[in-house]
Amino acid sequence: MKKPVSLQSASALIDEKIKDLGVWRGEMLAKVRKVVHEAGPEIVEEWKWMGTPVWSHGGIVCTGETYKSVVKMTFAKGAALPDPSGLFNSSLEGNVRRAIDIHEGDTVDEAALMDLIRSAEALNLKDKSKPKLRRASSKRAG
Repeated sequence: MKKPVSLQSASALIDEKIKDLGVWRGEMLAKVRKVVHEAGPEIVEEWKWMGTPVWSHGGIVCTGETYKSVVKMTFAKGAALPDPSGLFNSSLEGNVRRAIDIHEGDTVDEAALMDLIRSAEALNLKDKSKPKLRRASSKRAG
């Protein structure tokens, strides 16, 4: 079993990734990261899947993936979140996740993004407080 990356190490790895990405993608990932922490001060940073920044509180809130032409924020439970500003523009056909693809030159509606992050965090914490249903035993008395 792989050891999880410590919180300090995850933050340092994200810092390094931002530095290595170059101008627009690095700046955008840094901006997204700042908005995430402003929206949810208790959100922690993780480093998963061989190099993906992940922001969590009570479960994954969102990820910050970077590709050649896009910075992608994927919300683990995005399909269950209200999106009155229409930020979600990717992975719209799925039953669970939703994503925001940010291209070079795009502007980010920070207030709407903060609302989305807060909603995702609240949903995680609500789901954490629900009691888990126990399955009935499949063994029959005999």
